[in-house]
Amino acid sequence: MERFSGRRLRAMMLPLFVEQLLVMLVGLTDTLMVSHAGEAAVSGVALVNQFNIIFLYLFLALASGGAVVISQYIGRKENEQAGRTASQLLLLSIVISLAVTGLVLSSAEWLLSLLFGRVEPEVMAACVRYLQITACGYPAIAVYYAGAAICRSLGKTRITMYITAVACVLNAVGDFLGIFVLQAGVAGVAWPFVLAWGISAVLITLVCFGKAQAVTYRISWILAWNGALMRRILSIAIPNGIESGVFQLVKVALTSMAALFGTYQIAANGVAQSIWSLAALAGVAMGPVFITVIGQCVGARDLEAAAYYFRKLGRYTLAFSTGWNILILAITPFVLDFYALAPETKKLVLLLVLIHNVFNAGAFPYSGAFSNGLRAAGDVRFTMVVSLASTIGGRLLLSYVLGIVLNMGVIGLAWAMAVDWTIRAVIFLWRERTGKWRNFQVI
Repeated sequence: MERFSGRRLRAMMLPLFVEQLLVMLVGLTDTLMVSHAGEAAVSGVALVNQFNIIFLYLFLALASGGAVVISQYIGRKENEQAGRTASQLLLLSIVISLAVTGLVLSSAEWLLSLLFGRVEPEVMAACVRYLQITACGYPAIAVYYAGAAICRSLGKTRITMYITAVACVLNAVGDFLGIFVLQAGVAGVAWPFVLAWGISAVLITLVCFGKAQAVTYRISWILAWNGALMRRILSIAIPNGIESGVFQLVKVALTSMAALFGTYQIAANGVAQSIWSLAALAGVAMGPVFITVIGQCVGARDLEAAAYYFRKLGRYTLAFSTGWNILILAITPFVLDFYALAPETKKLVLLLVLIHNVFNAGAFPYSGAFSNGLRAAGDVRFTMVVSLASTIGGRLLLSYVLGIVLNMGVIGLAWAMAVDWTIRAVIFLWRERTGKWRNFQVI
């Protein structure tokens, strides 16, 4: 009998996809609302969001480390130990997020000046104000991700989807009131951001303390520092965090590189990236599914089942991503009708989307979501080294060669991205086929 039926897998996949879509809609809502507060406010929010996403990925990497360990304990039917791990994950998330919040609040202006140089005083004032407020939400984000790790490890992805839906509505209503009623500028979108994450954190924590859960928090487990469990969590989280941090730095470098190619290419790249984010949702949503399924199989020491689900989930992700990317590609010409762009810019956007979506459908399922399966098996150092080498040696350097040296512009950057994904996909598939991941269980 299969551990995870097709019906159960789909019941995990679809809520995760909807949740990612809702998160993207919140970002679009923030941008739309704040655009009515003036150009300085828009610029401030856009710049700080680039900074905030570093910490979002940090907290997500920490939660993913916990999710791997929790999933493996669930697979071994050691739910009490899974609960202890979850409780320690919550404690670690609170401690780290409070430390980060204190650091950011005490040095907000210095950090922003270091990152963004000499922007106009009005823009810098908006940046500082927005960062000081949104940084207050870091602990709530970390707490939410910790609780979501439990729900996803149990396969209860509908819970996080419903909480995200509530948060999205609150965020949208708060943005409207803050911008149009209170006319609070960047604060009008910053406080709803904090409120939405805060309520999400409270709701997910109440769920995780509930007796209906197979894996729960306990106060005594949260207050008791367990070094062994902390080390297991961090053995996954630290490589994930390093990988995510380097990736974000490379993205910043590529954004700076794209700024060298002229106005119409910059515009085309910006529009294409917004469409790329939508196209990537299918592959991104499958990442937690790999962690839950492979983690539980490995925890149960059923490595044959893990190998089976590597292949099955790979096929699911490939089919899901292909269908979704074809749909996004098909509607892109109609979406572009809403943009006031020159014909040559629209043609460039279509070409960029075509390159992205072909490789996002064929290569990203294995370079992205599939790699989470290897991490769930404990093979984290290999995936980190491959990802870092491919991102820096493949994507960054090749972007420079194709984009600048060969004068291909943003098309060169798109091809470099495709090569990066393809390299990782081939190596991760090879790694799974060799079976070397079988030697790296976490617990």
